[in-house]
This record gives sequence, structure tokens and C-alpha cells, in this order.
Amino acid sequence: MCASHYSCDGSLASFLPATSFQSSSHFSDSRAAYFAKLNKIDGGGGWSPESTDRSPWLQVDLQDRMEVTAVATQGRHGSTDWVSAYMLLYSDTGRVWKQYMLEDNVGRLVGNVNPDSVVHHKLSQSIRTRFLRFVPLEWSPSGRVGLRVAVYGCAYRSYVADFDGRSSLLYRFNQKSMSTVKDVISLRFKSRQAEGVLLHGEGQRGDYITLELHRGRLALHLNLGELHSFRMVVTLGSLLDDLHWHSVLIERFNKQVNFTLDRHTQHFRTKGDGDSLEVDYELSFGGIPLPGKPGTFIRRNFHGCMENLYYNGVNVIDLAKRRKPQIYSVGNVTFSCSEPQLVAATFQSSSSSFLLLPAPAPILEDLSVRLQFRTWNPDGLLLSSPLISGQEPCYLILQISSGRLHLTHQTSALKMSEVSAGQRVNDGLWHSVSLNTRGLQIIMILDSEPASTIQLKNYLQPKDKHYFGGCPVSQNDSSCLNPTMAFQGCVRLIRVNNQLVDLLSVQQGRLGSYNQLQFDLCGIRDRCLYNFCEHGSQCSQTWSSFSCDCTGTGYSGATCHNSVYEASCEHYRLAGSTSGYFFIDPDGSGPLDPIQVYCNITGNKVWTVVRHNSSIAVKVRGSTLQKPYVGWFNYSASSEQLKALVSLSDRCEQRIAYHCRRSRLFNPWDGTPLSWWVDRRGEKRTYWGGFQPGVQQCSCGLEENCADMNYFCNCDADRNDSGILSYKEHLPVREIVIGDTYRLGSEAMYVVGPLQCSDDKKEYFLWNAVSFYQAASYLQFPALQVELSLDVSFYFKTASPSGVFLENMGIQDFIRVELSSPSAVTFSFNAGDGPVVLTVKSPVPLNDRQWHWVRAERNVKEACLQVDQLPLRIIETPPDGHLRLQLGSQLFVGGTATRQRGFFGCIREFNMNGVNFDLEERAKVTPGVSSGCAGHCSSSARLCHNRGKCIEKSSGYMCDCTNSAYGGPSCTEEVSMSFERGASVTYIFQEPFSVIQNRSAAVLSIPSQYSKTRDNMALSFQTTQSPAMLLTVNTLSQQYVAIILARNGSLQIWYQLNKDKRPDVFSPIFSSLADGRLHRVHIQREGKDIFVQVLFFKKYTLSYDVAFNSMKSLTLGKVTEVAHAGSKGFIGCFSSVQYNHVAPLKAALLNRGSSLVSIRGHLLESNCGALADLSTSVSRLGKFLEMKTNEVGKDNEHREDNSQPDSAVIGGLFYHLSLLHCFICNSQ
Repeated sequence: MCASHYSCDGSLASFLPATSFQSSSHFSDSRAAYFAKLNKIDGGGGWSPESTDRSPWLQVDLQDRMEVTAVATQGRHGSTDWVSAYMLLYSDTGRVWKQYMLEDNVGRLVGNVNPDSVVHHKLSQSIRTRFLRFVPLEWSPSGRVGLRVAVYGCAYRSYVADFDGRSSLLYRFNQKSMSTVKDVISLRFKSRQAEGVLLHGEGQRGDYITLELHRGRLALHLNLGELHSFRMVVTLGSLLDDLHWHSVLIERFNKQVNFTLDRHTQHFRTKGDGDSLEVDYELSFGGIPLPGKPGTFIRRNFHGCMENLYYNGVNVIDLAKRRKPQIYSVGNVTFSCSEPQLVAATFQSSSSSFLLLPAPAPILEDLSVRLQFRTWNPDGLLLSSPLISGQEPCYLILQISSGRLHLTHQTSALKMSEVSAGQRVNDGLWHSVSLNTRGLQIIMILDSEPASTIQLKNYLQPKDKHYFGGCPVSQNDSSCLNPTMAFQGCVRLIRVNNQLVDLLSVQQGRLGSYNQLQFDLCGIRDRCLYNFCEHGSQCSQTWSSFSCDCTGTGYSGATCHNSVYEASCEHYRLAGSTSGYFFIDPDGSGPLDPIQVYCNITGNKVWTVVRHNSSIAVKVRGSTLQKPYVGWFNYSASSEQLKALVSLSDRCEQRIAYHCRRSRLFNPWDGTPLSWWVDRRGEKRTYWGGFQPGVQQCSCGLEENCADMNYFCNCDADRNDSGILSYKEHLPVREIVIGDTYRLGSEAMYVVGPLQCSDDKKEYFLWNAVSFYQAASYLQFPALQVELSLDVSFYFKTASPSGVFLENMGIQDFIRVELSSPSAVTFSFNAGDGPVVLTVKSPVPLNDRQWHWVRAERNVKEACLQVDQLPLRIIETPPDGHLRLQLGSQLFVGGTATRQRGFFGCIREFNMNGVNFDLEERAKVTPGVSSGCAGHCSSSARLCHNRGKCIEKSSGYMCDCTNSAYGGPSCTEEVSMSFERGASVTYIFQEPFSVIQNRSAAVLSIPSQYSKTRDNMALSFQTTQSPAMLLTVNTLSQQYVAIILARNGSLQIWYQLNKDKRPDVFSPIFSSLADGRLHRVHIQREGKDIFVQVLFFKKYTLSYDVAFNSMKSLTLGKVTEVAHAGSKGFIGCFSSVQYNHVAPLKAALLNRGSSLVSIRGHLLESNCGALADLSTSVSRLGKFLEMKTNEVGKDNEHREDNSQPDSAVIGGLFYHLSLLHCFICNSQ
């Protein structure tokens, strides 16, 4: 029975005998464990350990397995002793403990703040156990540990079966087969192994159900009636071979299945044609026996215990225990759970954990060490043993290195022998390793792999001790050598010279010594089990943390939460892009993936175009209503993505044309549709133009200009129809169905254009602004789901010294973003571990009546705050802290629920987790708030372009083009230069970008214009010269990125992020770009992902992910140190060059003589666009450049010499890695 169905809150500890209370130690007899009952005031008024006890604990034996639902704590009566935080462990046997975890995998329980008040803690999930152990973590600052406890719950009844790995139970049906449409299977298990079958049944028609452990995970295989279907496997859990109980519930109705392990449920639909599960003869539990061969099994059997095993209401273990005929027992199944006495030790610290054990005398003269370990860390020391080899000291070192197990015999720093085994021993599973010396050999065996052997020159003589896991930090002698970090993980079954080490004696101080170890507990956790990495990114982990690989997802950040793409084509237009293919992400950090679209940008008008797979005209013949022709349209976006795009657009349309010959759209007698199309919801539509979905007409009928006024469609009169579908709720067209081309001479031909949506509505949200003019005013919105990930961004403008931008308060948790002083913005929150505050301070006032941008983010890995282009502030979240923000149901914008510290000023473009908030609409019904914001820079007039910033002036405005590659009053004038032979511009980065640490917390400050794993570069160029060097960026650590034109004029992009490996080379355009035309190149890097936009959008992936370090310089044109053709550099025109927030051409024009800009050769301020308009031919551009310089003609003559080999030109030069490496080295 489950505690949730009846009262289960009785006191379990009040009447326990004194022997049920034990402790690691006690301060005095009056403070012994027995005095630790809640509200007990006799004796010393509670339990206190010895002051020298390194790992104090108080243990309660409930005498039998009970269902525990709550615990309570008190301090020691009449004292200053109490426990303010503790860890709760539980066990069936008093050995092999497990830590109780809260919902967020937090194992720290809040205790007391004084000696006599009672703090109750109701367990979120009840636990069935006999032993409880309270482990103090923090205690009274003015006293010591003092504790009294109570335990609440009820009796627990269970039916237990023990399987020894060679046994099973068979539940046999009364008939040949059992067919069910509904199944409920429940059980609890504890396993000694990572592999084993718990349940299996199968039928002749292909049905089967199998529940098994595989690599410590629980896998459910289920199929209904499909003999050749792809095998469907659903997995839950991890590390399930932990010798602790786990609950399983399988509920099936027809194809719908709920699969629950412990407190986590996965819902899915089964494969197959049927709705029923048909199983022949029997279900087996604990193994899959071979028919006709009792005791022989197909897969590894389950080794462990099961309890309360129910199949559709049948108590299988109870029937087996009572020897009922429905149950057949194979092998030795017993009805009490045998408990292995496996004592594990957890090495907690990767820097200071170690276990020092004396070496017992070997039974023989040889050395022997065996142990089992499990970890997530790819590196760590397992064993360091000092030895003597031929009168000289040496070491035997066993370590994990890059996920492999390495054994090293080291006699000096330069002399060593090494063997390795395994491929990924840091997979969290238990692994066994044994070392033996036999004569002049050291033999290592990992799991069941073949032995690895080191040959010796001299016999080894062991010393008197062995170090496991690490070396003492303050060691003065040389008896321990650790070439790597300390081991962080679990170890058990340590045997030295065939003698099992008693780890409990180590804990009690009777054997060896240790540091940073937990005993009788394996504290491993799978931090990737419930993946907090978003948008399909891959999770990897170490012992204490996890990381997310965002490669290929289109997202970035610690949890891959932030989209690397703009939200719409309108955003690309505002950033200065022209028409082309782009990825857009309409819901930003929301759940939908990015969409590849074509952005048709014409002046200030933007259309988003989504294409499909059938853009050409399709002819149809021979179709009838009974067997109609059906054409499907597959778009470059899913239904959910299309729905989001359409809903965020002001207007959408799709052109459709129907050319017909004796092919009607409607029956002329009764109007029955003979052809139709299907909308995005799968519904049939019979209108063929316009935005009126209720009419059965074509465009000519709506416009009253059909060829025959007796019909509403031209096709009904053997003419052609075309129209534009513009009712956006029905778009796009998913199918077209044609049913009248069966008559003699009948034929139809249709064309369905792409989906096109205007971005006018997105522009509305870009400039959606409100003004707050009363201190007590605010806008109130329903809160979004932001438990695990929150990002919010907005612009503000104010003259006030302070004010709250937004707030959401829970019972304890909260989030708040505010202007805390005239020059500081603060982001504060509490997720359960106490308030966290991030502040960005500006060197200039922020209440200057100008627009400022704010973005705050909090996820399970970190929190960050950015204001304008000021340094980004980051703080890491505690690795074992609370994960979920428990907030209220209302979000307040521009103020607080208490109506205090309200904001005076304007807020616009408010976005949270990819959702645009309509501030203006809410302001219409809110007193103290008005729609819009006064000022020239507060509208969608597009006063400043290409990343230019609008600055309010007393009598107008100005555009700050500092962060734009363009110039002029509106940041629209291209900044161009004509480069002659040998010319170059080199921009020197001011200093290597640094990371600054806040002393009060782990807060990082990173210049927002530069991320070590992110590049954003764009340039326009015009040339007839190839090969040519366009742009290079290099670092002090010999990393670089280079953009070049190869000998044939094709574009190449080189990334060298690791000087020890070959560079990555991408060729997005194979045709020649040295054609005298103006070309625009845009390159964006996010980690390993490279996005290139030239004529088309393309995506590439780097072969390795390494950050740019210590930026040095950016060069346009000639790099003087490169010989041969590389010295030609670039001859032509550069325009609007930008690298992140650096505009090198502008810097060259505005900062001549500055130490930041180095100019070589002859450069002329020019206009590439005007040059391109003169002529698109190579010859005319050559004549124009010849007017600028006499050297160009010589260069042209040189290019006409075809005898020059490819290795002499820059394209060939770059294909030779050594020469390119020299180029980068010399350029520094």
C-alpha cells in the first residue's frame, strides 16, 4: 500500500529502545545517542559528538522496514548547541547508505536556529527503510553539534523475491495466449549488476514486452503486432545498480504508455499495427528462458531483489511464495532479500582526497592490488605505490587519463614504461582492475579485457604503504607521486596482497589515514540524466558539474538557451543585411528550432519567404473524385514553426495558379468541389483566392471579372485561374487535391508559390514602448514558465536615479531587475540558496534620457547581466544548489507589487524567453502608464541604420555610428577604400581581452564585444585580382582566421584555432568573385558552428572547438611577410568592414597616426558601390584602377604569365600548411 492513500504520519521513534539510537561518538554519557529523542530533556538534553569527531552522525534503527514520510529536528535542550543544516541517509541494513534528495537533487536539509524549536521536514517522496542517519553539515556558530530527532511514517508491508542471477519466475496463463488492451505492471527492485532482465513476454505475431537493465539504465521494449518494425526502446534512469530500491510502474491503454521510474514518467506511443498486447503461454520475471531448456537463458538474468510485483492486479511473488500452480520457479528463488556487505568510499575532492593504507605482508613475494571504481571524471589517480627496483626508488602509478586506464612504472622523470586499457572508463559504471607482479612482469587486467603487461629489468620490492586516489597536499617526502589530479569517484572492494581492506576501520581511525572521503556511501550522481541542456544539445559531465555542447543546434550559452540567429528578417535588415537566405528564430530562446527562409529586403519593405519542395508546374491527368490526385508540399519548417511565423506576421500570402483544360474546380450542377486544397491544420478548403475562407470562389469570382459570368472560376469555363491566398490562419497550403481530369482531353496544371509573410507586426514589437509617469504604476502580466531558464531583455530611457524595471515574487524565490543608482543596473534573484546579486556599473550616467539596452539571464549553470556594450557580468550557480525558480503567477513591469520604488521613464521591446510583451496594449487599461514614448528616438522611423544608435538631443537627434561599419548622419553611408598594390590596413586590438573576477563572489567580467568562442565579421569587396588576401585576424597564440580569394577567384575561409592541428578550410563559393562586382560576405562563428552568407546561406562545422585567446590584430589586404603571390595582397575596393564591434576601415580614416591603426601603401577613400556601377566588366574596372596607379598594369601583366605554378599563388600557398603557419608567425 502507498502512503498517499491513507494516514501515514505516526511517530516511529518515540517508543524505540535505547539500542536503536547509535552515533559515531558522544561527548559524554549524558549526551549519548539515546538522549536524542525529540523533546527529551533528561540527561544532557540531546546528543553531541566528540569535538574531535571528523564525520559525526546520529543513527536511528526503526527495527523493521518502515515507510518514512517526515522527520523533525531540535537542538540540545538548555544549550547553545544545534544543527543548522544536515544530510539524511537511509539504508535497509545499516550498510550501503543512500542520500535523500529534494526535488532539485539538493541533499542539504535546513535545520535549526536555536536549541528548542522544532523544524519539521515533510519528505517530497516517502522512503521505505529501516535505518536513518542524520549527518550534521553546519551547526551553531556559538556552540557545537546538538541534536534531537523524530521520525514519522507507518508500517510497510512487502512481498520480496531474491534472484541469484541464474533464476527466474514464470507466470503461466490459463490459456495458450493472453491478449490485453490494458496492462498495469508495478514492481520495486534493487540490483547488484548493471545488466539483467526483469520482465519478458512475447507472442507469435510479433508482440513483445521486455523490461531490462542495460548499462545501469532501465529499458522498456514494447511492440504491438508488427513483425518487421523498427525496435522501439524507451529508457529511464541511470546508475540503477546502486543496491537501493527503485519503483517501476508501466501503464498501457491501447498504444498509449506511461512508463514511470521512481518519480519520473515518460509518455509515448507504441509501434505496431494493433492495440492489444498478445503474449503466448507465460510471462517471465528475472530472465528469458530458452524454450525446452530449463535453466538456460538468452540474456543475462537479473541479480538482485524484487518486491511487490503486480501484473494486472496479480501479486506474482505472493503466488510464488504460496507455491500456486500458475507460478513456475526456475533455479533458486528465495523470499528474503540477501544483502551484500559492500562498503564503498567516495573520494569527494579532485584536489585533496586520498587514502593511505599500510601494505600488508604478501602471502607470496609478489605485489597484488585489486579494486573496483566508478567515476565521471576523465582524469584521476587511482593508485600510487612507492617501490624499489634494483636498489633505486620507483613508482607504480595507476591513473585514468583521457578516459583510459594507464599503468606506469616510473623510475625517474625520463624513464618509464606504460600500458593502457579501456576506452571510456569514466562512464559512471563500476569497473574492476587488478595489478599483479610476477617475476619481471607487471600485469594489469581491466574488467574482462585481455591482460596488459609491463616487462621489468629488475625485480620490484614493495614499500610499506600505498596511496589510493591522491597524495597528501602537505607531503614532505617523496613517497607519493601524482602526475594528474586526485581521483573523484567511488571505490570498493580494495584488496592489497589478497587481503580485503576494512574501510570502516579506516573511518574509525584504526587503519591508515584519509582526507575528504565519505564511507559506506557512493555519492555518484548522473547530472545528465534529466538533461538541462536545451534545444537538443548534448550533455557531458564530470563528477561535480555538467556542460552542454551546442554544436549544430543554432544556440549558444551555458545550456544552449540563446539563439544565435535574429528573430526575423526585419532584424537582419536593421543590422544592414540585404536580400538573401538566412536562419531566423521567431521564438528566440523558446522551444522551436530556427527556420531557414529567404529574406526579400527591398528598401524599407521586408518579406519572409518559406519555400517548399514543389515549386515547378505539375501536370495532372486521369484523376477522379474516387481516385483523386494528391500533391503534398513539404516546407523548410515544421507545422509548429510555420504557425509561430504566421502568428507573428502582420500579413501572409501564397500565390496559387490553376491551368485547366476540361478540368473543373466545381460541379456546375450542384456546386460540389471537384478539387480543393488542404490548410496547415489538415482541413479542406475550396476557395482559390483572397482572404474570405467561407466562399467557394476563385479570384475572378471575388473580383467579378471571370471570363464567363455564369461561373465563379475560369476553370469551370475552360480558362485558367490564379489568385493569392491571404487568410493567414489557413496558410500555408499543405496539399492540393485534383479530381476532374478523367475525361477525354482533360488536363490540369497547378503551381503553388512559397509562403510569404510581411514583417510589419515584428516591427511593431521592435518599437513597442510605454511611459511610466506615476510612482505607484506598473504593468501586470501572467508570468511565464521560467523555472529552469530565464532570459529577459528590454530598452529603457529615464531621468530618474533609480527604479524597478521588473519583479516577480514567489513565497521565497524572486527575480528583480532595477536601476539601483544613476550609473548601475542590478539583477537579483533567489532560487532557494539565498539572494544573488549581479551589478553592472557604467562609467557614465544611465539616467541621461537616452535609450539603454539590458539583458539578464538565469539558468541552472549560471546567471549573467549585460547593459549596452559594457562588460558582461557572470556568476556561476552552485553545482549542488536549487535548480528551479519557484515564482508567483504575476510579473510586474515598471514597478513592484508593493507599489514602491516604481520606475519613471520609458521601456520598450520587452522580451522574455522569446515572447514579445505587448506593453502598449496593456498600457491602454493601466492608470499611470501611457503608450509610446516622447522623443525622436522612440518610434519606428528608422532614423539610424546598420547598428547605429539614436541619441536624443534637445532640438533633435543624432546617430552614433561608433558600432557601425557605416558612417554619415544616419549610418547609411558606406565607408570604403580603394587599395592599390601592396596596400594594407592593420588594426591592433588594444590589449588581450581579460576576465576579471569579483572578489565578493565568483563573478566574471567579459567585454561584451568579444567572446572567445564567437566571431561576427562582414565585409564588402570589389576586385578583378585573384588570388587575393582579403582579411586576416590573428592572436598572440598563433591562431588565425583568414578570408581569401583563390587563384580561380573562389572564396575560401581558413580557421586555425589549434596550431598543432591542420586548419579547417571552407569554400562556400566556387565561382569567381573577382568579377568586378561588389560582393558582401558575412561570417558568424558560434563555438564549432560556422555560418556563411555570400550569395547563399551555408553552415559548416569546425573539426575542433577551441577559443580565440589574446587577440592581436586584424589586417585587410597585403601581409608584407608573405612571399610570392601572397605579397600582392588585394587590389580593389573594400567597404563596410566589421569584426565584432570593430570597424577597421573607419578606424583607419578617423585615426590616422594612431598606434591602433597601421596603414601601408596607397589608400584612397572611395565608394565601392559607385565603382561597381561604372561597369561590371573586368576590363572596365581594370581601366579604372589603371587611372589610380601605374602598378596595376604591371600586375595584370604578371597575372597573364600562366607559367607560374599554383604553389606560388596564395591559393596554393594556403594549401601548404607549413607556409601558412610561417605567414601567421611572421605577421606577429
